[in-house]
Amino acid sequence: MLSRSIVLLPIIVSTLTACTVGPNYKRPHISLPEQYLGTPLNSSNDNSKADIAVWWQSFNDPQLTRYVTLALKQNLDLTQAYTRVTQVQAGLSAANASLQPIGTVGAQAAKVYQSVETPLGQVLNSMPDFDRHGRSYDANLSATWELDIFGGLRRDREAALANYQSSNAGASAVRLMVAAQTANIYINIRGLQSRLDIAHQQLQTQQQLLSTINLLYSKGLASEFQVKQAKANVAQVQAVVPVLGMNLDIAMNALDVMLGTVPGTHRAELAEVKPIPVIPHIAETGTPRDLLRRRPDLIMAERQLAASNARIGSAISEYYPKVSLGGLVGSATTASGNLFSSGANQAAGLLGLRWRLFDFGRINAEIRLAKGQEAEMLAAYQLAVL
Repeated sequence: MLSRSIVLLPIIVSTLTACTVGPNYKRPHISLPEQYLGTPLNSSNDNSKADIAVWWQSFNDPQLTRYVTLALKQNLDLTQAYTRVTQVQAGLSAANASLQPIGTVGAQAAKVYQSVETPLGQVLNSMPDFDRHGRSYDANLSATWELDIFGGLRRDREAALANYQSSNAGASAVRLMVAAQTANIYINIRGLQSRLDIAHQQLQTQQQLLSTINLLYSKGLASEFQVKQAKANVAQVQAVVPVLGMNLDIAMNALDVMLGTVPGTHRAELAEVKPIPVIPHIAETGTPRDLLRRRPDLIMAERQLAASNARIGSAISEYYPKVSLGGLVGSATTASGNLFSSGANQAAGLLGLRWRLFDFGRINAEIRLAKGQEAEMLAAYQLAVL
């Protein structure tokens, strides 16, 4: 009979744990058009050159490519995103571990000296052959396992997995943002340098024109109004130059921050004025539905929705009792030489039950909270898609 029970126990446990309370997640259906606004159906660009994965290389600017590569290695926002993934991954590992038995090994040796002034000591001292000195030795292996009968732990793991996937997508979104902002700042720097160069040329031209008009005015060949107008033109160009210079300083500092370096680090190598990179053709991106499957920010929003859905099941599982199995095998003795001998061996089995029987009001509140969070995540996902 005992062997039959041992054989049937895994079957019974697997049958019980097949039940998972709470709603199963289904990705919400979003109605999307077959093409983007203003784009003809089935349009294609045969001259598409840019690779979306490394689109910055298509600008054919080695310095731009080097800066984006550095940013993807050194940017501190991206570093934070990667560390968040590590933290969430630890939560997923913990959720997986909660479904497995927990085993612990313990051993101790104790030496005691009993006082005869305490009530216990007085009683023991009245007994013949009482020895105030005592020793004890024990070594045990214990294990506990919560039977996830109603699926609360599995829902927790489901939520943890969705959170991990969302965090991964979030890191990808930050990576795209860092690459885009780095390229944008670099192109802005080149644009400001070109504008500043043009402004200096304009200033030189206006100053030469002012000198010519002053010469003509001194000989009576130009009016005072023309002189004032020429001076105003010079002042107008002079006012533009410091503004452009200030914006260039801000952009260079912003690029250093994107690269995770102290402002001013790359200023010297950016001092040489170079042409503005030419925008490449972008490869065909597919339909809006294709974009929905690829964009990391939308994946992140959808996975957060899945996690909130799983947490509803986790909250509902608190309605039901928690059953656990436990066991201990080991040895205990008062003489170290007898440890693990037949007389010193010990064993114990445990069937545990925990049920929040009189706490349903709080459980109801937890379920309402989980459902409210799920509704919020659904609205956030729909907004992200739009």
